[in-house]
Parts: sequence; structure tokens; C-alpha cells
Amino acid sequence: MPSKANLSGTTLPRRQLGRALRDARHAQGATLEQVARDTEFSRATLSRIELGQYERIKVREVEYLCRHYGLSADRTTYLAGLASQANTKVWWQGYQHLLVPGYSTYLALESSATEFHFFQPLVVPGLLQTADYVRTLQRLFAPDAPSEEIEKHVELREQRRRRVTQRHSRARVEFLIHESALHSVVGSNRIMAAQCHHIVDMSTRDNVVVRVLPFAVGVPAGSVVTPFIIIDFPDNEPSVVYAEAAIGSMTFDDTEDVNNFRVLFDKLRNAALEEQHSRDRIRKIAGRFQQ
Repeated sequence: MPSKANLSGTTLPRRQLGRALRDARHAQGATLEQVARDTEFSRATLSRIELGQYERIKVREVEYLCRHYGLSADRTTYLAGLASQANTKVWWQGYQHLLVPGYSTYLALESSATEFHFFQPLVVPGLLQTADYVRTLQRLFAPDAPSEEIEKHVELREQRRRRVTQRHSRARVEFLIHESALHSVVGSNRIMAAQCHHIVDMSTRDNVVVRVLPFAVGVPAGSVVTPFIIIDFPDNEPSVVYAEAAIGSMTFDDTEDVNNFRVLFDKLRNAALEEQHSRDRIRKIAGRFQQ
């Protein structure tokens, strides 16, 4: 049974801080129970700190633990800085009311990542969607939603796109898109033609790779593969996989699970068209929508 990571209520700085404090405790050969007995923290609180799930951790608390573990002044300053970052307001705070349960966790992962590998067999990946494509999907998902709310979703998607796929972004993004997602009409032929041209434009950016999995390759994985994203981080932070579904999502961080997804992604990538051939295929599909 695959493991499901519980990354709710956590951020990259919190996880980095927690791992560093856990390593410091291990270096002392101390258990959580022993540290709890010798400090002002309970075992449960220490565990949450080490898992990166302790919200609003105070700088003075980190400095206190650093003194207890005998860490150097430089190391203490670094970890205190992580504590400050952990409590910084997230950029999507104003959109919280729009997010389905669990999606804020994905946004926290996305905002800290340096590399993404998307597989999407059903629709155009969110970071490549045009405003009209987003509007149509949101209207289908919530037909009674007011126009202002729909536009907020469009705004949120655009902010994500700018942060991740802009030309000067530190992140590298690779998309594998099944050809069926490009032929599925969302809204109208006009919207789809513009959507295809937008994908081609995005694929010319240095940090963006788009490859199409054509109908002709059949089922290269030997089974149905649902959408997933492999997310890599800086500073040796363990990678995670975010697997999407209509009624929920799962986040995997077990090393074996992540490696299995990488093997699966490589298998799909090997069956996909090369980048230039992918652009040519997408342009051809756009041309059909324009006829």
C-alpha cells in the first residue's frame, strides 16, 4: 500500500528547520522523551517541530533548542532565520476561500520548488492554461458561482503561472501532455486554438519543456496513469509527488514511492514526441480548431 505524506500545515522552511533540529537531537543521542524532560517543550510539541508542523514557531524557541543542543552561533542564526521565514504570510493568503481542501498544501510545495515534472492525460496542465480555458473549467465546475469568484480563480492561476514559468524563474518545468487533452474541446474551438498556440509559446522558454504523448504510442505504461506531479526542492529537501484526482489528492514523500513515480515518468517521456515535434503537433491541432 503506497504511503501518503501528511504535509498539511507545513512549509519548506518549517520542514528544513525541523529536520535540522532532529539531526541535532540525534547527534546528541537523545530521544524526544529525554529532550522533553530536560526542556520546556512537551514530547508532542517537539515531534511537531521536527515534522515541520508546528505553526508560528518563535525565534526564541529555536534559539533555546539550539543552546540545548550545543549548536554554534552561526548555525543558530541560520535556524533562527528559517523560523522567521516559517511564519511569513503566504502569497496566496487572499485566495484561501477559493481553495479546495488540501490545495494550499500543494501551493506551499509549488512556491518552494526548483523543478517540476507534470504528467497530465486529461486536461491542459494548470500552469499552461489560458484565462479563457480556466474560466470555462471553473464555470463547468461551479455553474452557480458569481463572475467575481470565477475571475479570482483566473487571477490565482495567472499568479501561479508567473511565479513558476516566467523566463527568469529559478524553477525548471517539464510537462508531458497526452494528445487527448489537446483534442478535448474546453469552451469552443476558438478557445482551444488560442490555448494550443499559448502552449507552443510557453514551450520556447528556456526553463519550460513541453512534450506530447501521441495517440499512436497506445498505453506505454501498460496501465492507466492518472495525473501526477514530481516536485523537487533545494538544499537536499526530499522530493514529493502530488497525485491529482477529481475528489481529492494524495501527496507522497516516501523515497521508494517517489522513485517509482520517476520510473513511470521516464517510461512516459520515452514514448513522447521530442520537443520540436511536439510543437509541430500542437500547431497542427491548433490549425484544425481554426478551420
